[in-house]
Order: sequence, then structure tokens, then C-alpha cells
Amino acid sequence: MGILRSFNVGVSGLSAMGQGLSVISDNIANASTFGFKSSRAEFQDVLASSLKGIDGGDQLGAGVKLGHVKAIMTQGDVARTESITDLAINGNGFFRIEAPFGPGFTRDGSLNFDKEGHLVNGDGYKVQGFQATESGKITNQIGPIKLGNTTIPAKATEAVNLRMNLDSRVNVKQFDPNDPENTSNFSHSVTVFDNVGTARLVTVYYNKTANNNWDYKAMVDGKDASGEGLDGKMVEMASGKLVFNEKGVLQSEIEGTNAFNFNKGAGQGQKIKLSWGESITEGGTGLDATTQYGSDSAIARHTQDGSSAATLASLSFNDDGILTAVYDNGESRDIASIAIAKFENNEGLFKVGKNLFKESRKSGQAAMGKPGESGRGSVLSKSIELSNVDIATEFVELMKAQRNFSANAKTLQTSDQMLQEVLQIKR
Repeated sequence: MGILRSFNVGVSGLSAMGQGLSVISDNIANASTFGFKSSRAEFQDVLASSLKGIDGGDQLGAGVKLGHVKAIMTQGDVARTESITDLAINGNGFFRIEAPFGPGFTRDGSLNFDKEGHLVNGDGYKVQGFQATESGKITNQIGPIKLGNTTIPAKATEAVNLRMNLDSRVNVKQFDPNDPENTSNFSHSVTVFDNVGTARLVTVYYNKTANNNWDYKAMVDGKDASGEGLDGKMVEMASGKLVFNEKGVLQSEIEGTNAFNFNKGAGQGQKIKLSWGESITEGGTGLDATTQYGSDSAIARHTQDGSSAATLASLSFNDDGILTAVYDNGESRDIASIAIAKFENNEGLFKVGKNLFKESRKSGQAAMGKPGESGRGSVLSKSIELSNVDIATEFVELMKAQRNFSANAKTLQTSDQMLQEVLQIKR
């Protein structure tokens, strides 16, 4: 009977509009959820019947149903925060989380470190990343991001690199180790670290011995030397010669003695290579080396590769998603890099709650990589992605759903009135 069919059609409309309203309500409810992706209800008509059988045409519709709920995976707004562990992905990709059900994926970057030093999300699930070696080199090995040891051992100085100019105009001067300050042509100091990480001050004295020829002597105060060194009396630890050509370019470096014997348990015979640049003899051009020009002696720069033992002072993520630890001796070391998962079909991911997705047959498998690689988005530190729900749009959709629901209810009311008329015929 046509009237009874209209009841079924109206009921299907009420059911579908109610389900659509649930989708809209879920969007509105999650308007403040970090990294939330809104959804859209997509309706389909129900199989119709034909008045002409298999010939088609003149068909009667049987109502409506909720066909699909499509995830809208557009980028949400990014807000700045003050937390160093808040991260946002700008572009395509997901953070990978070690969840109880297996690999989980999320856009929610509100992260923190737990008591064991693991980087986790709000539910304590470990965040995956690319591990770094002890020297701070990022590898392609994926695992949980962990701080590890918050201290680094001392590193003895092995090399000191010096760049300077020695004045070619000065006269030859005889060096007296008992009075080095007054019997040298030039001197400067550099801090090095012994075998146990203690900072030691080394003073290098230079004496012109002939045209284009210089002697150097590296000395430390007696209070730092092993044996019976006297405070205030300089003790020689290394010596050698510097030879320049007629253009003032470093021709060669000739090492003499080299044994730094520090006291207080630092050990004996520490070797510290002193370098004044790549000389011509070493295959260089001398352009980036110590020179001997007719201008005042002066040191331009010096570096050394040692350090004292240190403890963790602070942490930071850069915009490449690399976690860097900064220690109280001024050193920094990369710990790990955030891993970004990319899918062929983001809309095919399966929602599992707690701001997490998991793989499905429609989404395809996750392809892991570093931020910015092969279409993956970049990572923004001290930032968090907000929900992509547009409240204004959802309110408009809410009004449309309400009107559609009311219209379907009206068809039921009309069908009921018509059925009442039918029942009145016999009376």
C-alpha cells in the first residue's frame, strides 16, 4: 500500500537525519580537541522499485540511508605554546605512537617526557622517532624517543687549532723559560681539558729565531704540572718550529716535544696536537693558515675539541623535528628525530578514539620518514595543531539537519492523517 510505504520512507529519513545530526554533534563537541579532524555525513538513496519491472523508468524511491561518514583531513590552525614538547605537523603526515593495539597515528602533538625519559602523549603512549648515535648522528633506525643518560663524560683535548699572524718586523729574541713573558716576541693562552675533564690553561710563547723562522713553546703554570712544579713558574709541555716562505705563508710545521703531564690524577703524556692551519708542505695553500705579515702579532681564533663532564641543562626541538639536548658545559647533542608517517589515503584511516587512528585496508600501510621528506609535512616546535572544525559551518549544517528532520517528521504526520482517512471510510 502506498501510504504504508510513505511511512517507511519517512522513518528512513528520520533515522538518516538523526545519524547525520550525530556526526555534526561530534564535530561540534570536538571543536577544542587538539589535532581533531571533522567528518561529513554523506547520504544515499535506498534501492527503488520500478513500475515497469526490469525495463526501468517510473521508479519509486524507498527512502534514504547514511552511506558514508567522510573524514575531512584538512590542516587545522596552528597555535603557539610555551611547552618545548608541543609539536605540530605543518602539512601531510602523522606522529606514530606505540599504542596497546599496535602502531597508532595522531595529529595531536601535546607530548611530554615520562619518569623514564620516554617522549609520550597524554595517555603515556611512547612516541616513535629515528634514533641518534652517541655522537649525535641521526640514523634510520626507528624506536621510542628516550633521553637516555642525562650526563656526558669528560673528553680530553686531542687537538688545538690556531689561526694568527706573527709580525715579520720584530727582531730575533732569545727565549728564557724562567722569564717567558719578557723574553718572547708574542704569547697567547688557550684552555684545554686533561684526561679527567679538568680545565687547564696553556700559554704558547713564540720567538723569532731567524727570518721566516719561529719557535713555539707551550707551557703551563707549575701548579698544574705533575711532579714538583712551583706555583707561578712555567713548565714546558710542547715545543716546535713554524717556517714561512718569502710571502709570509706557512710553509711547514715541525713538531718537537709533545707530552702534557698534568697533576691531580690526570695521567702522564697526554698528546695534544697543535695546528696552525694546513701548510704548503701538508698540501694546503696557506690561505687559511697562520701567516707572517708585516703587521702586529695577533691571534684571530682558536678552537679545541675537549670538554668537561656535564649534565643535562635543557632540551629543545627544532623545526626539523630533531630533539637536541644542551648540557651545562655548553655542548649540545642530537638525541632523536621525530618520525612522520605518510599514507596513500588519509581518509581511509580508522578512528580508535583518544585522538588516534590506525591503519586500514583503505588507508594503506604507513610509510615512515623524516619531516619534510617526500611530501611529508614539517614539524613546528612549541606549537600545537587545533581542531579543523569550523563552528560556523557546523551550525549551518545543524540548522539544515534540523529542517530536514522536521520535514521528514511532517511526511509521517501527513501519512498518518491519510491513514486515518482510510480507516474512516467504513464508518
